[in-house]
Amino acid sequence: MNHGRIHLPVSPVCNIQCRFCKRTFNKTEQRPGVTAKILKSETAVSLVERALELYPEITVAGIAGPGDTLASPHALETFTLIHQKLPNLINCLSTNGLLLERYADDIAAAGVQTLTVTVNAVDPVILDKICSRVILDGVVHEGVEGAAILIGAQKQGIRKAADLGLLIKINIVLIPTINGSHIGEIARTVKDLGAGIVNIIPLIPQHEFADFSPPDCFELALAREEAEKSLPVFRHCQHCRADACGIPGKGDMTIADLLPEELQTAEYKKMEQTFSHG
Repeated sequence: MNHGRIHLPVSPVCNIQCRFCKRTFNKTEQRPGVTAKILKSETAVSLVERALELYPEITVAGIAGPGDTLASPHALETFTLIHQKLPNLINCLSTNGLLLERYADDIAAAGVQTLTVTVNAVDPVILDKICSRVILDGVVHEGVEGAAILIGAQKQGIRKAADLGLLIKINIVLIPTINGSHIGEIARTVKDLGAGIVNIIPLIPQHEFADFSPPDCFELALAREEAEKSLPVFRHCQHCRADACGIPGKGDMTIADLLPEELQTAEYKKMEQTFSHG
């Protein structure tokens, strides 16, 4: 892989809680949901410009958290600025899809061309085992009810985004004992909604799923085979941090490496205090 990307950690809060998700601040863990710092939109754009000086191979600016990109306005604000200043970059937004239909027009207007939606089940009974709560317009929904709300919102959002011409990738976290036999149904469903590619992500055991086993090579291969009956399967996922920068596997760095020391201010400390698990 010779194309680089930069992930901009501008989205501090999330509106759902997945049982495997543990968001945190550090500079060492190599996984989603981790960042060294939350950035303001203007700072994020200046760091993209700095990153392009160091890595001219960067072609993609992505926002994948560390919270949900649509749970606060910062991601769309950032993409709007990037689209104005750096129109040749490919903008990619990742979301859980709860608010996707609501903001699909705004996503397209902000210059986002590719969209990643995490869909871990299309059966509320299965999703209830993966997602413990959904917060929609300030109301907390739990159990099968909350799962059904999320699935319904994802379906409507994916369909609308596809109608707007966005390229849609579906991330599925593979949890063999919960959704391992459900992968084919997820892939068939999202294909009918307009998705174009699927990415199967092996579970990282943590949080409520700390005692779960990740899928082995056979289970991962089987899941990809089932998904591939409906859609092409993306096979280059590196479990990237929310602040990753550079070419995956080739001298990767993080946004923290680009930040000048003077940005370690009380303002940023205050932003980090808003970091939430939903």
